[in-house]
Amino acid sequence: MTNPLAQPLDLPCGATLSNRFAKAAMSEGLADSDNDSTPRLETLYRRWAGSGAGLQLSGNIQVDRWHLERPNNGVIDDDSGRTQLARLAEAGTSQGAHFWAQLSHTGRQVSSYINSSLLSCSNVEVDVIRDAGFSFAKPKPMTEAEIARAIDQFAFAAREVKDAGFTGLSLHAAHGYLISQFLSPLSNRRTDRWGGSLENRARFLLEVLVAVRRAVGQQFPIGIKLNASDFQKGGFTNAECVELVKLLNGVGLDLLELSGGSLEQPKVVGVTLKDEGEDGPRASTLAREAYFVAFAGAVRKVAGMPIMVTGGFRSVAGMIEALEGGDLDVVGLARPLIADPEARGACSPARWTGSCRPRRG
Repeated sequence: MTNPLAQPLDLPCGATLSNRFAKAAMSEGLADSDNDSTPRLETLYRRWAGSGAGLQLSGNIQVDRWHLERPNNGVIDDDSGRTQLARLAEAGTSQGAHFWAQLSHTGRQVSSYINSSLLSCSNVEVDVIRDAGFSFAKPKPMTEAEIARAIDQFAFAAREVKDAGFTGLSLHAAHGYLISQFLSPLSNRRTDRWGGSLENRARFLLEVLVAVRRAVGQQFPIGIKLNASDFQKGGFTNAECVELVKLLNGVGLDLLELSGGSLEQPKVVGVTLKDEGEDGPRASTLAREAYFVAFAGAVRKVAGMPIMVTGGFRSVAGMIEALEGGDLDVVGLARPLIADPEARGACSPARWTGSCRPRRG
C-alpha cells in the first residue's frame, strides 16, 4: 500500500505539491543590515531543498521595515533587494519543490528597541511577563489611510516574490502579528468597520487577500497561517476560526496552515502562560501527538481548501493517523529540519520509518 505521506496534493489554483510534507516557516535572522537576503540564507534553503519536502515555507519576510519580528528579518517594501531575492528563490526551488514566501507585518509585536512608534488595530499593549526580556511600546491605532497602506504593502511584496521566482506565498495571520491582532477581540477594540463582529475583525485579512490575489493572478498559490485558537480567554476561539474559514472559502485560498497562540500565550511551543478559556486542555487534545490536530478536524469539515498543521509531529505513525483520520492534508515540520536540514532523505516516505525526532550530536 502506498504511504499516504507520499501522495501528491492538487491545490485549488492548479499547482501540485509532490507529497504531504512541508518545511514549516521558522525565523532565520540571516538577512543583511539592509534586510536583504544573503548567501548564508541561500545556503540554508538550498540544503532544505534537498530534504524531500514537497513544500518549503520561508521565515518571516516583513512587508514594512519598521515592523520587524527580530533584527535581520528579510523585508520587501521597495525594489532594492530584487537581485538577492531572486537568488534566494532559486536556491529554495533548486530541487524542484515548491518554495513559498511567508509575508508578515508584526503590528504591535515588535521590540521597542527596534521601533517605539508601533501601529496596530487598537492601542492595546502586548501583555507579556515582566522581566522576561521583552519590551513593547504602546501601539497607535491605525487610521484608514494606514490600514490601506498596509494592505498595499502586502500586495506589493506578493508581486515582488512572484517576480523573483518563488512558486507561492503564505500570509502570516497567526501568532499575534498584525492580521491576528485584527482578528482577536482582545487586541481589536475598534468600533468602526474594522472591529466588533467577526465579519468586521476579518475585514483586514479578507481585503489583504483580495489585493494579493489581484497582484499575483489566479494561478499563483496563496496560503494563510491562521490560529486554530489564540488559546486565551476572551481571544480568537476555535469556534470563530471555523466561522472565519467559511468566509475564506470564497476568496481563492490554496492552503490553510493551522497553528495557535502568540507571545502572550506561546502554544506553538507547547507553553501555557494564561487562562486558555473555552479552548483549554481536553483529554482528546492531550492524547494527540501534534499540538493543534484536535482542532484541525472541525476546521477541515467546513474548509474548501487543503489544511496543513505544524507543531509536535514526531512519528510517521502520528502523521499517517492524522492524514487518514481526515484531520489534515499536509504535515508541517520545523525543529526536526533544524536538527538535520537535509534530513538524510527524511521527507521521502520510502526512507522515513518510525521517528523524525531530532538526532542528538
